[in-house]
Amino acid sequence: MHTTHFIDWGLIDYKEAWDKQEIVFKQKVNQKFANRELPIAQQILPQNHLIFCEHPHVYTLGKSGSIENLLVDDEQLKQLQATYYAINRGGDITYHGPGQIVGYPILDLEQFFTDIHKYLRYLEEAIILMMAEYGLHGERYEGFTGVWMDVHDEHKARKICAMGVRCSRWITMHGFALNVNSDLSYFKNIIPCGIDDKQVTSLQKELGKKMDMDEVKSKVKKHLAILFEMDLVE
Repeated sequence: MHTTHFIDWGLIDYKEAWDKQEIVFKQKVNQKFANRELPIAQQILPQNHLIFCEHPHVYTLGKSGSIENLLVDDEQLKQLQATYYAINRGGDITYHGPGQIVGYPILDLEQFFTDIHKYLRYLEEAIILMMAEYGLHGERYEGFTGVWMDVHDEHKARKICAMGVRCSRWITMHGFALNVNSDLSYFKNIIPCGIDDKQVTSLQKELGKKMDMDEVKSKVKKHLAILFEMDLVE
């Protein structure tokens, strides 16, 4: 079992969370560089972290995205009480806001497995397994990351969980954004993930009721811990 420190930052400004992620990420990378100069017996493995949080309204654009997928200007962002950042994860543009569980696993994958595709599939699987506990059928959509519903009907296909990660020296950061009680109207101001012909959804919309955020977090944590063989320490 891989000891992993779990932290819930609660509602936190996106830039503040990004800065905190970068500090933890760089500490782990620096530790791996330092280990190169030490005998194996003296090497210290980087600690692993799983961080959950929510953000005030914000749009973030990944390295492979296009600013044209943001459909509002600076003045409209102010009216929406939203911010915008171009960031260093993969993927295109997405939205974060209250009622959404954002997960930031900052892991040394060399302690788990060195396969970024497997890493993404495990993140997706944790969400799919959580949804099944509520009687919902989450799916993967060929050619896209994240978790979707009704992928075999192009008119009904909709995304419930977006993903975008960064990995350097096998250290991960950024992660996933699961719509739980999200205000989905904010997605109308972007072309989500650069896909202009698909909808987004949330657990609240699919189940017709406001969800208990702590309950959903607990289920996601449970499945991540099982899949990654984590011993979560709070």
